[in-house]
Amino acid sequence: MSKKPFVFKQFSVNQEQCAMKIGTDSVLLGAWTSVKGNPFSILDIGAGTGILSLMLAQRSHAKVIDAIEIDDDAYEECVDNFEQSPWGDRLFCYHAALEEFVNEIDDKYDLIISNPPFYSEDYKTENKQRDIARFQDAMPFDHLIESVSKLLSESGIFSVIIPFKEEDKLVHLASKFNLIPNKTLHIKGTPTSEIKRSLIEFSFSKSDLKIDSLIIESSRHQYTENYINLTKDFYLKM
Repeated sequence: MSKKPFVFKQFSVNQEQCAMKIGTDSVLLGAWTSVKGNPFSILDIGAGTGILSLMLAQRSHAKVIDAIEIDDDAYEECVDNFEQSPWGDRLFCYHAALEEFVNEIDDKYDLIISNPPFYSEDYKTENKQRDIARFQDAMPFDHLIESVSKLLSESGIFSVIIPFKEEDKLVHLASKFNLIPNKTLHIKGTPTSEIKRSLIEFSFSKSDLKIDSLIIESSRHQYTENYINLTKDFYLKM
């Protein structure tokens, strides 16, 4: 495995110690999440390498960008990535479980973002660290949503990426905590493939739900104009 960092246009991310490597999901979420409300404070739940926090540091003027990471190795790598970035003075990672964080923090956040572990299949691999990062029982949706409802400011937004097949379940859970979907982006790998991911923005305010779709590739390694436009501020070759 290469020990070289993943290099973006304005920052680099080391990922050798982190079980979950950088993938399309995180880049899509970090690029799509709205910062039009000029958030003062941002929280990244389950930070991993810290990529979402770094992307939002590049895209916003938020003064406070906090991250939570429970895994020892991922936490250390996240801190290192923050320190080496141009925005180290705005980024801070807590080594804590979400429940512990909720119980200890009184602050509210204007924007909460998460690329949560979501594979709910009832098998495990031989890699325990990857299982913790990957499987839903490490952070069940109901625990995530309830925690977000306590940490989100009254006018704040929560942005998340999940498998499309889990969308209805998450929206239903969120409704129990008065979190309402405002916009959704459905992701397809190719024009003929099924919808693979749902990116959803929630808030406590009701508005007309805006649903869009995005196709990543028109053919093998031929990225669509919409995908390029969304990610071109980050990927070196876009």
